[in-house]
Amino acid sequence: MFTPEMLKSVEKVEATREERMGLEPERMTADEKDALLKAYHPDYKEDGFTTIKIGPNKGQKVPSELGHLLHSNSRLLNEHIDLNKIDYDVDVLIIGGGGAGASAAIEANEAGANVMIVTKLRIGDANTMMAEGGIQAADKENDSPVQHYIDAFGGGHFAARPELLKRLVMEAPDSIKWLNSLGVEFDKDREGTMVTTHGGGTSRKRMHACKDYTGAEIMRTLRDEVQNRRIPVVEFTSAVELIKDDKGQAAGAVLLNMETGDYLVARAKTVIIATGGAGRLHYQNFPTSNHYGATADGLIMGYRAGAPLLYQDTIQYHPTGVAYPAQIYGALVTEKVRSLGAMLVNVDGEAFMHPLETRDVAAAGIIRECTDRHKGVTTPIGTGVWLDTPMIERIGGEGTIEKRIPAMLRMYMNYDIDMRKLPILVYPTLHYQNGGLEIGGDGFTKSISNLLVAGEAVGGIHGRNRLMGNSLLDIIVFGRNAGKAAASRAKEIKLGSLNLDHIYRYAEELKAAGAESDDVSPLLLPKYARHQR
Repeated sequence: MFTPEMLKSVEKVEATREERMGLEPERMTADEKDALLKAYHPDYKEDGFTTIKIGPNKGQKVPSELGHLLHSNSRLLNEHIDLNKIDYDVDVLIIGGGGAGASAAIEANEAGANVMIVTKLRIGDANTMMAEGGIQAADKENDSPVQHYIDAFGGGHFAARPELLKRLVMEAPDSIKWLNSLGVEFDKDREGTMVTTHGGGTSRKRMHACKDYTGAEIMRTLRDEVQNRRIPVVEFTSAVELIKDDKGQAAGAVLLNMETGDYLVARAKTVIIATGGAGRLHYQNFPTSNHYGATADGLIMGYRAGAPLLYQDTIQYHPTGVAYPAQIYGALVTEKVRSLGAMLVNVDGEAFMHPLETRDVAAAGIIRECTDRHKGVTTPIGTGVWLDTPMIERIGGEGTIEKRIPAMLRMYMNYDIDMRKLPILVYPTLHYQNGGLEIGGDGFTKSISNLLVAGEAVGGIHGRNRLMGNSLLDIIVFGRNAGKAAASRAKEIKLGSLNLDHIYRYAEELKAAGAESDDVSPLLLPKYARHQR
């Protein structure tokens, strides 16, 4: 369990608990937050970034690991792909089998389109499954979409695209109703009213949850609906390049069967990129809470085809990833733990910041505590700070943890840590890709006809930082809208002859910029073997 040194620190946490009850540290001023972020947040570490050498975002900075993939060649450069041999022919091709892709498929199918999902793992193997704490929607009497907008706009450093954020908050209540109608088991009181809580940066209790496995419950329901509608899902198959036609329109994708290594051609009148995040690139060597397939594939394919990125230099490091034990290092400790009353506490038992500051501020504060202030807790695998979980039962009564965050309790009990009696150790973990491909309010990219993007692969919805609960919301809002828009557009489209000309032009640009590489992208799966190429 804990080392003797860690147990000594636990004693200090326990000794200060009573005086900390009801005495939360004050929230920081805007100036204090800005100074903290610039000094400690990984987004401000210049050595973690490189400059993009070609393409629409040439001259802008990007995380070094993503930059390497952008500067790598297509997997298809030396392959002969017969684009006249069509293996799949559909109206709407959805790349990605998470919450955004499933939502899009359901709505496209509802609109009468011939739709297909292709996913490199299984449907549901996505960051949607990893989301725990809840989904935001301003649907209570003391709240409004305007207030939701203000919270999210400020939390995102006033950088969100207004047309995207407006759509997110205005369509949130209907998204909750839609999920409820599909069978999502939201937490409700005896009268059937949904239970809501605060999240970091929220001014109202608008977090709707299913215990602490909200994403898994939403994904279960969406997956069931996709299967019930008999929507085709091609699993263990990756999209490796977008296909265009001679009019410059998106016209499908080249697929790679991950088991056989065979390439397949999918022709489509509209294409939706819903490939999710990038946590498995491990920016700046951070651990990640992301699923195994989160390797930024959609960003690479879209960018190579000519779609610009937006805010690609902003990443969310969730402040409370598991810092100990090693078996679950980097796993997510939902923000709901703090919304229920747990405090962030240093090695001396001091509560060093308000527990519900926005995620970027909280992450920077924890990093400062563990570095310059030397107030972190040393573990056999690194450092962290305490999240004082026994406070939850003091505030909410015995049984609150088992009732409200049972998955978190079970995860720690597997390693003989009872979070009802002992605090847990946390440190920031790579959690969410704030930036992504640029879209308009209708979900289409602005430079490639008939190409849409939904979910975590989109940039601009949340600005430069996302509030808790708005990612599960955006996959529903923008996934549903993408499905509807793609199905509608498909009725009007006539495709020309298919080609992959853009990948050869991209290779020539790389060569001209002196950015040639023997590596290929998209990565598809993380490289953990020591000598894997």
